Amino acid sequence: MISLGVEEEYVLIDPLTGVPVALSEEVRGAVGLGWIADEDEVQPELLQAQVEAATPVCEDLTELGGHLLRLRHALGAAAERNGCRLAAVATAPLACPGRQVPVTAEPRYRRMRKQAGTLVDEQLINGMHVHVGMPDRATAVGVLNRIRVWLPTLLAMSANSPLWQGSDTRFASWRTLVFNRWPVSGPPPLFTDVADYDQRIAALVSSGVIMDTGQLYWDARLSERYPTVEVRCLDVQLGVEDAVMLAGIVRALAATAIDAYGREEPVPACTPEQLQAATWQAARYGLGGTLMHPHGDARPAAEVVARLLDHITPALAACGDDRYVLPAVQRLVRVGTGAERQRRAHAQDGPRSLIDLITESTAQ
Repeated sequence: MISLGVEEEYVLIDPLTGVPVALSEEVRGAVGLGWIADEDEVQPELLQAQVEAATPVCEDLTELGGHLLRLRHALGAAAERNGCRLAAVATAPLACPGRQVPVTAEPRYRRMRKQAGTLVDEQLINGMHVHVGMPDRATAVGVLNRIRVWLPTLLAMSANSPLWQGSDTRFASWRTLVFNRWPVSGPPPLFTDVADYDQRIAALVSSGVIMDTGQLYWDARLSERYPTVEVRCLDVQLGVEDAVMLAGIVRALAATAIDAYGREEPVPACTPEQLQAATWQAARYGLGGTLMHPHGDARPAAEVVARLLDHITPALAACGDDRYVLPAVQRLVRVGTGAERQRRAHAQDGPRSLIDLITESTAQ
């Protein structure tokens, strides 16, 4: 069984206006560390209106879902004690233009502010990162090469950031557009082997354009802290059910890729420009239009999702995740992504309905 873990980023908002509030330190201090959540499970983020939670290493999806609910409930209760609400949205939808949230007072984040200026001020965006355990780094590179063609489809399924500064961006994942302005971001390149991966990363760091390997913001990468492949293309999810579904899909993709690597199957062909275009298309439309199939042609989103499930169903079944993931995907197609649900709520009754949807879903 391949182990997995999830990191989620959240924004803290005013319960009446939905505007981000700089209370991360207070919320983290009130979260009840030691009996509800361990210290290493709750971390600061770049801006003081953000907070991150990380699950322990898990073996099955039920365990993973339990930890995500525990952490969301602990942070949600701590937020309420400090007069704000926890929001699992990938952009702060009602942030005020020109109103900056302070950078978290840590040396690394201050260096990033000096490095990137206004780009840091606009990082009120939240992702979901899925770690899947790898037997060794050579296999991890082989997996990275084989899952990259499916990352745009995962992005489309996770889209949960249509609104920005009170306006509809017309994108399903505006987070993707904001985040991909960093110098090393977007779809990962194709690597020859682990030596090639290490050499190219060393060259990026030595260039001085990025401070360290922590600024390798590709949509998937090898983790520097854990023996994992880390998939980073996902918007944080409104509810735990969709987060667990996506984690299960990522694990099945990794298991399928490990098998293909072991049998020395060819790496799927996809040019960098095709992958970049597919990522933009997924961020623009989510599941509401066409997606680029890994073969390079545009097809209805539902057809591409079905092809992804065909690709990974044997791996899902092997670990029993098909019983959870397949019904959850059917529900996603039926009720829509987080982006679609946010738009419906905002159209129904404006900001009040949107805030209720976000805060209520985050606790589920």
